[in-house]
Amino acid sequence: MRVMVLVKANAESEAGVMPSAEILEAMGRYNEELVKAGVMLAGDGLHPSAKGARVRFEGARRTVTDGPFAETKELLAGFWIWQVRTFEEAVEWLKRAPFDGGTEVELRPIFEAEDFAATLTPEQRARDERLRAGLGARA
Repeated sequence: MRVMVLVKANAESEAGVMPSAEILEAMGRYNEELVKAGVMLAGDGLHPSAKGARVRFEGARRTVTDGPFAETKELLAGFWIWQVRTFEEAVEWLKRAPFDGGTEVELRPIFEAEDFAATLTPEQRARDERLRAGLGARA
């Protein structure tokens, strides 16, 4: 099972305040544990929303809104993608993360092709497999 771990933004991350050397060291050690355990597939921090944009889709119309965005509590500061046996395992890994100060982190399972088995045609399944193989080749 794959899960996405979503690290919520806060006022400091939205202001572009970089983590201290101590925090970076602790996070580096934690990420090393995740990699050694075969859990971490990807992960990175995100620039503040001031450097981002949102695109709204309404029929054929596309509206682009440049950041920054209000409601910091709804924004992301970073993410991981983990491969775990169970959702509970992901929760246990996250509980070991070196966060403090009210940081909020969300875990969500990622859909797999099997989740769409009832509606996915054989052609769609083959396309999905080709795309995933191409992604793996880029790594």
